[in-house]
Amino acid sequence: MLNIEILIPLALYLVFVFGVAWHTYRQRNQGAFLAEYYVGGRSMGGFVLAMTTVATYISASSFIGGPGAAYKYGLGWVLLAMIQVPAIWLTLGALGKKFAIFARQTDSITINDLLLARYQNKVVVYLACVSLLLAFFGMMVVQFIGAGRLLETTLGLPYEWSIAIFALVIGLYTLIGGFRAVVLTDAIQGLVMLIGTVLLLGGTLMSIGGMSHAVETLQTIDPRLLTPTGVDDKLSATFMLSFWVLVCFGLVGLPHTALRAMAYKDSRSLHHGILVGTIVMAILVLGMHLAGVLARAVLPDLDVPDKVIPTLMMTVLPPFIAGIFLAAPMAAIMSSIDSMLIQSSSTLIKDLYLSIKPEAARNETQIKRYSMGFTLILTMILAVVAMLNPPDMLIWLNLLSFGGLEATFLWVLLLGIYWKKANATGAIVSMLAGLISYVIFAYFKIAIFNLHAVVPALAIGLAGFLVGNRFCKNSLDASSFNTTTLNK
Repeated sequence: MLNIEILIPLALYLVFVFGVAWHTYRQRNQGAFLAEYYVGGRSMGGFVLAMTTVATYISASSFIGGPGAAYKYGLGWVLLAMIQVPAIWLTLGALGKKFAIFARQTDSITINDLLLARYQNKVVVYLACVSLLLAFFGMMVVQFIGAGRLLETTLGLPYEWSIAIFALVIGLYTLIGGFRAVVLTDAIQGLVMLIGTVLLLGGTLMSIGGMSHAVETLQTIDPRLLTPTGVDDKLSATFMLSFWVLVCFGLVGLPHTALRAMAYKDSRSLHHGILVGTIVMAILVLGMHLAGVLARAVLPDLDVPDKVIPTLMMTVLPPFIAGIFLAAPMAAIMSSIDSMLIQSSSTLIKDLYLSIKPEAARNETQIKRYSMGFTLILTMILAVVAMLNPPDMLIWLNLLSFGGLEATFLWVLLLGIYWKKANATGAIVSMLAGLISYVIFAYFKIAIFNLHAVVPALAIGLAGFLVGNRFCKNSLDASSFNTTTLNK
């Protein structure tokens, strides 16, 4: 049965999001569609940079899958999840200034533009495009499944209807607004996530009777919920190390977060964004994962861990308030998938189509139609796939896709910016070696010392870069990047 008390505030929130998208559509610079649609004219201030970077990273995995894992494994997963806190500082700190300046020097508006300008080799771009589209597809399916679970649990809609409604909403507002709408709504959604997280955690603690009573209840259910290694000793030292690589250091290699390092306004915005983003990240990660663990004391018998947050909201908050803050996990999902939709569109149209047919760039109306059309078609395909046999725990599928992107892009981005001798041969060998080895380790479940597949894959990718780099002359000299100022 449809829950009207929850539906009304959620519908109002979505109407507001559409209003933002329509406003940005009306304000768009019609003479520069590609730069406007894909990087928003490089106009982000510090607060917006912080919120859009956090909101892009915090996704269905963080609001649905992560708390679900915490519900299953206990407080050890909260400790594990906090490894993610420095991710914004690392990404914007390591890439921010050099990426932004090099992007402006070379007029790059996508990550693949930047790779082409740096390595002067289209094979690098084609490999990057294929890898990005495949990994993004898996990550976006996770977001659709998360949204389906959320709406199914809270509104009482059938799972298939939930997916269809979400596809319509996300497809239209990304289609209309482009990158500028994405980052503006990300800023709003970041605030919604922040408020929703604090209130949900507070409501959960009040429902249980305080932290001490919650710990006593968890001890009664299963003492292992309170141990660092978690239920079934899942969280071993090697698993912790793997997680640090996968969701902290390795995030520097995620293209959709790295893109934010190309689109901010100036150095002051970057520094402000790093500080605010790290603080917000800490609150969101701690709050949502701790709520997932504490939910075990309120809802001890959930059959699907991924339903923990929507079910908890329905349990500890009044219906209308739950509807208002249902927007928090919905915002997390929307803010991740809209970024991936935009970047998938830019990859296919800007990086592939226009590289094959460069004269088409003169027909801006046609490029606009193709970009928006691909966004809509991809949304429909994702909705259909998400309806087919969704997994009980999203986090493993999401982390699998994360690892594939990191194994492909991390060394190519980092060494390309910081190592002046890096060249195209090294980049190609690194991308192929990293991705292929990752697929082999993951598919055949080969665990060296119980490490996640991304750890040996990154080691192989780095070795491939160093070996391949010796067989070709240097491409563009990275020492020529001027990183002292960023005023435009």
